[in-house]
Order: sequence, then structure tokens, then C-alpha cells
Amino acid sequence: MNIEDFEDIIYEKEENGICTITFNRPERRNALSYITFLEIDTVLEDMEKDKNARVLIMTGCEEAKAFSSGGYFNIKMLTDIPDDIKNEIDLMDIAQKRLCMKLWDFSKPVIAAINGLAVGAGITMPLAGADLIYMADDPDTWLGFYFVKRGIGPEFALSFLLPIYVGFQKAKEILYFGDKIYAKEAERLGIINKAIATKELLSYTREQALRLIPPKGPSMSLKLMKKTMHHYFRDILSKTLDLENESLQALFKTSDFRESTKALGQKREPVFKGK
Repeated sequence: MNIEDFEDIIYEKEENGICTITFNRPERRNALSYITFLEIDTVLEDMEKDKNARVLIMTGCEEAKAFSSGGYFNIKMLTDIPDDIKNEIDLMDIAQKRLCMKLWDFSKPVIAAINGLAVGAGITMPLAGADLIYMADDPDTWLGFYFVKRGIGPEFALSFLLPIYVGFQKAKEILYFGDKIYAKEAERLGIINKAIATKELLSYTREQALRLIPPKGPSMSLKLMKKTMHHYFRDILSKTLDLENESLQALFKTSDFRESTKALGQKREPVFKGK
């Protein structure tokens, strides 16, 4: 994919080294499609080649009133994708192993500025790929680990990463019940770095980004710290993603998943049968 082909994100590069991805599909509350993931992948490749690109910020467009409402799966959309781009997409990689590993291996700092609700992949991707996460502290901004409500399981290696963030027992509680988590609670649990007043979120995020860029931040030191910290967990992540893909492919065939999809369309609570 080429940068000029982007449809789901706005990619901006500044002379000071800050690069920004803005999820820009307000009509679906910035839900992330296979195309979105491919566009992010392309940004990472572009930044790795660009010596002036020092740090990546991810955020959502204001119109969506969401960071991201999660994964977006639409059969019609898939049929409309040009063949050359479709050839770059693995539809069986539901857990997004390719992008997750690309983010894990990315040599430059990534900061997520969560400026609205973040559901499903909207939070699992930052937890896998962002070195720092800042979140707006307001009633309309919350994290939704909603996999249990959809009769499926997590992606982006959350099955491994969440217990590291919050501990094994708390991770099970979060995944088993899928309750909303607001900014202050997310900060207390260690899921995010800091809860910030909404009006100050982006300016604060940019301030922190500049601290990671010369002359304030030593890029080579940061690069090698990140590489060293991530190295031990790389194989575990890869194996976890394989298991998540196996689970998701099986769960998408279940009666419970079909019921959750039907209930979502009818705006009601699903009635699961455990099948």
C-alpha cells in the first residue's frame, strides 16, 4: 500500500520529528478495518526508513467522539478493495499478528492519546503497540474489553499482555465481565500512564513526545532500551497471537457469536447458550 492510498487514517509528519496517525472514520466511530491495520503497517515502514521521524502519536478524530470503537468487519467493504491491496491482507489473521509484531518490533516510541471510547481492538492495539498511553478523563471516554459480550476472545496478544499490566486475577475479571473502565481507574490499574483533562490531552501528549526527541531525548538510547525490554517477550507474543487466531476462528462459528451479533443489531443484551 502507498501512503497516498490511505482512506482510514490521516498521517502527518512534522519537521521536529513528531509523526501523527489520526483515525478518521467518524461515520463508524473510528472502527478499525483490515484496511486501517494495513495503513498503520505502512506508516510504521515509512517511519523506520525516515531518520527524521522520531516518535509516533496515535489518536482519533474529534468528529468521531471516539478513539476507536473496535474492529470493523464488513463483507461489502472487502469486495470493494482493489486486488493489489487485497493481496496484502490476510483475512485469517483475525488477531492481527502481522501488525502486532510490527508494532512490537518498531524501533521508535509510540504514544496513544485516547480521546474517546476505546473498545476491543481500539484498546488492545495501543496496549500492544504504544510505549505510553494517555487518556482523557471524562464520562464519554472509557475502555471496553467487550469480547465476552460478543462471545469471542481478545486479539493483539492481550491474553498475555493484560496479566502483565494488571496481574493475572484482575485480568481475568476484566475479560470475564467486560465492564467499562474509566480513565482514573485505568490509571490506578496500570493500563494507562496518566488520566488527563480532555482539553489538555493532546498538548500534554505532544509535550511528552518532545521529551523523547533530540535535543531533550537521546534517540539511540531509547531505541536500544525498547529493543532490550521487548526482546524477551517476542516469542511469547508470537505464540499467543497464533493461539488467539485459532480461538477467534473457532468462536466466529459459534451460536453465541451469531447471537451476540444479532443482539447488537437489535440493541439488546445477548442471550448466550454456551454453544
